[in-house]
Amino acid sequence: MDTPLKRTPLYDAHVKAGARMVPFGGWEMPVQYAGIVEEHRTVRSAVGLFDVSHMGEFEIAGPDALAVLQYLTTNDVAALQDGQVQYSVLCYPNGTIVDDLTVYRLGPDRFMLTVNAGNIDKDWAWVNQSTERGTKARWRNVSEETGLIAVQGPKAETLVGRVADRDVTKLGYYRFVRGTVRGVSTLVSRTGYTGEDGFELYVPAADTARLWAALLDLGRADGAAPIGLGARDTLRLEMKYALYGNDIDETTNALEAGLGWVVKPAKGDFIGRDALEKVRAEGVRRKLVGLEMVDKAVARHGYAVHKAGRPVGVVTSGSYGPSVDRYIAMAYVETALAAIGTALDVEVRGQAKAARVVRTPFYPSRVKKAG
Repeated sequence: MDTPLKRTPLYDAHVKAGARMVPFGGWEMPVQYAGIVEEHRTVRSAVGLFDVSHMGEFEIAGPDALAVLQYLTTNDVAALQDGQVQYSVLCYPNGTIVDDLTVYRLGPDRFMLTVNAGNIDKDWAWVNQSTERGTKARWRNVSEETGLIAVQGPKAETLVGRVADRDVTKLGYYRFVRGTVRGVSTLVSRTGYTGEDGFELYVPAADTARLWAALLDLGRADGAAPIGLGARDTLRLEMKYALYGNDIDETTNALEAGLGWVVKPAKGDFIGRDALEKVRAEGVRRKLVGLEMVDKAVARHGYAVHKAGRPVGVVTSGSYGPSVDRYIAMAYVETALAAIGTALDVEVRGQAKAARVVRTPFYPSRVKKAG
C-alpha cells in the first residue's frame, strides 16, 4: 500500500488559491498557481511567498552539541557566532552525500539543522546513529511543530520590515534574529534558495496559515504572490544551487559538486574526511558544470551528455531560465571537458543537441551580503 502524502499547515490555503498540487518528497505540494514563468518573474521583480514547511528541523543542545556537529558535518561549526547560519553537508564515510543542510547557532550549546523534506527520516536516523552514546547532547526532531515560509524578492525587506518587531534592514545575509512577525513568534533568517534578497520565517506550525494570509494581504501593494515548486526550481537553477536527489545524492561527493568550500579538513576529524582528502589529492574525475543549450531544447535530468559521439556525462537539472531567456542545465562531465566554452552535445529524445559549458551562476545573485 502506498504511504499517504503528508500535508503542510498551508495545504488548505493552496487548494483555496487554485494551486496545482503534486507529490514532492513524500508531501502534497503546490507546483504552480498562475504559471511557472509568471511566478518566477514575480520573485525577480517584486516578492514571492513559498511554503517550505515540508523541510525538516532538528535541534541539538548540550555541552557536547558543538563537538557532535563538528564530527557530523563537513563545515567548521566552531566558526559560527550566535545568530549566524552556515551551509554544510552530511557525508557517508566514503565521502558521498547524505544530505545538504543549514546549521543555525541558537546559542553557545544549542543549534538547529534544517534538512531536505525527502530526507527527514533518513537524516534523523543518521544523526542519531552517528552520535556516540553518552555524549552530553540531546537531539529533538521539531519538524512537525515547525512551519516555514520563505519571502523572496527585491521587495521582501519592505514587506517583512513592515510587520516584524525587529529592524530587518540591519540583518545580514546568513544571519537570524528571534522576534515576532504580525504577532507570531518567529525566527527570522536572511536566507533563501532563489538568489534574491529575502527571508525564511520559522514559526509554530499552528500559526503558519495565519501568518501566510497576513503576508499575502499586506504585501498586495508590493505585488506579493504565492509561488509554487516549479518557479522555485527555475529560480534555484539560474543560481546553480544544487537540489538533493537531482544534482547531489549518495552517489556524489561535495568536491565534484563544486561544494569544496564547505569541506574544512583543518577543523579535525569528521565523517567522510579521509575519503574526501583522498579525492582532493587525486583530483576529481568529473565536475558539476553549467550548460547553455546552443540548440533550442530542454536538457532534462538523466539525459546523456556526449563529446564527438562519446558519452562523457549526464544532465542533473535543466529548464528554460526565464530571467536569462535561455535553455540552461547542470551536468556532471569529465573534468577534462569542464572548461568554460567547451562544446558538448546533449541527447534529447534520441537527437544530439548542441550545448556549451558556461560560467555560473547563470543569473547574478542579489542577496544582501552586508549586515
